[in-house]
Amino acid sequence: MPFNSIFGWIIKKRIHQIDLFRMHPVEVQKEWFERLILSGRKTVFGKQYGFDDINHYDEFKRLVPLQDYDNVKEWVEREVAGEEDVLWPGETQWFAKSSGTTSDRSKFIPVTKDSLEECHYKGGKDLLAIYYSQFPNTKLYKGKHLVVGGTAEQNKLRPDSYTGDLSSIILKNLPWWVEIKRIPSRETALMSEWEEKIEKLAEETMYEDVSSISGVPSWTLVLMNRILEKSGKTDIREVWPNLELFMHGGVSFKPYEKEFNRIIPHQDMHYIESYNASEGFFGIQDELDGDLLLMLDYGIFFEFIPMNAYKGTASETVIGLKDIELNKNYALVISTNGGLWRYILGDTVKFTSIKPYRVKVTGRTKHFINVFGEEVIVDNTDNAIRVACEKTHALLKDYTACPVYMEEGKQGGHEWIVEFNKEPDNMEEFSQILDDTLRELNSDYDAKRTKNLTLNFPIVHKAEPNLFENWLKSKGKLGGQHKVPRLSNDRKILEEVLKLKSSTVIEVKEA
Repeated sequence: MPFNSIFGWIIKKRIHQIDLFRMHPVEVQKEWFERLILSGRKTVFGKQYGFDDINHYDEFKRLVPLQDYDNVKEWVEREVAGEEDVLWPGETQWFAKSSGTTSDRSKFIPVTKDSLEECHYKGGKDLLAIYYSQFPNTKLYKGKHLVVGGTAEQNKLRPDSYTGDLSSIILKNLPWWVEIKRIPSRETALMSEWEEKIEKLAEETMYEDVSSISGVPSWTLVLMNRILEKSGKTDIREVWPNLELFMHGGVSFKPYEKEFNRIIPHQDMHYIESYNASEGFFGIQDELDGDLLLMLDYGIFFEFIPMNAYKGTASETVIGLKDIELNKNYALVISTNGGLWRYILGDTVKFTSIKPYRVKVTGRTKHFINVFGEEVIVDNTDNAIRVACEKTHALLKDYTACPVYMEEGKQGGHEWIVEFNKEPDNMEEFSQILDDTLRELNSDYDAKRTKNLTLNFPIVHKAEPNLFENWLKSKGKLGGQHKVPRLSNDRKILEEVLKLKSSTVIEVKEA
């Protein structure tokens, strides 16, 4: 039997286990909660917070405080120094280095052997299992898998312990059945200079038989466009005729969908979204054009804070999975087999289904605009800018937005910087559609925009080419895992970007 068929047969056996937590989600989460607490009792953290006295969820909520990175930092530093049994039993050897999107301070997220194998790798296998179950005649494993990872420099902390991007930790420990099909070379994958890396990626991969790609949409587009430029082709299937799957995550795919369809104009090209981060692997798109199935048996116990009650790490109204409501915005809280306990991830999600539990990522707890009570979130702006691009035949590259404060009797507003791969037919029309669509999507924004009582028509800057790349480079964050913050509740990021290069300012009066 061909290896591709054997691989498909083996990996699809996992679907039966996925079906189990689809049907019994609360019970599966309860089982994982008990297993995590049992492991946590062996740790210094668990002893300090009375894990021996925790037998059910209410006791956990009462005894263990909510944590953010500032709360966790001292515990992680003890693990970095080599102390055992701090947050998770045994020695933690790997730490995913993450600077986030708004802070220059580095974060070191512990990655244990359990979290690597039972969460991150399990997520990758499950994504393939779901794909094989949807497309049983796929020949995915006959080709190569291109990983468009981030900068992945590894730094030794002590013997057998190191830190780097999560991609570098995963790369260093890949199972053999992945490694034999993965490209590019490890040397290229670990390059930290992104511009040079794009060239090397193009050179190494454009003559390979690539059947699948994984990466962040924006940087994957940069690579594919460079390959088309070098090859003189207009369709990426002319370069990779057997390409059939793009596995993406990190940012919403909606603003980039049109550009992917231009480069890969084929109905049999498939896209699957995953929801993963240094802290864990949380969700997979298990239906075509559907939202993300919350993966409930990866060694993660989930809690949720309604965003209308969110105040950071104070005593919030925190609920478990069984108490969530549809179409309500929640901050995600996780306890994991990586040793994070009641950790506020920083992401916000909205449930679109409870049978089974499916979510869509709506933004970040710190990435929104709400200076005037408009409560604009990333999900709103991603959809608004997608509609504006579609109606003006534009192709988005990146964007950011922030408030314009009231001063000297002037009304407030929002200010945008938008960078395009293809500019709109008419920039004034683009701005008008952007504003109109945002008003349709968000009633609070619409109320503040009515008759310009609180918010004026938005200011939109059309960015010069590579403006955002230059800003990321100036922050030391150029690479596949770093992202431009979509929304900010202050003006710091937008003003930093504007200082780098001039841009064309489009100010449009309402008709």
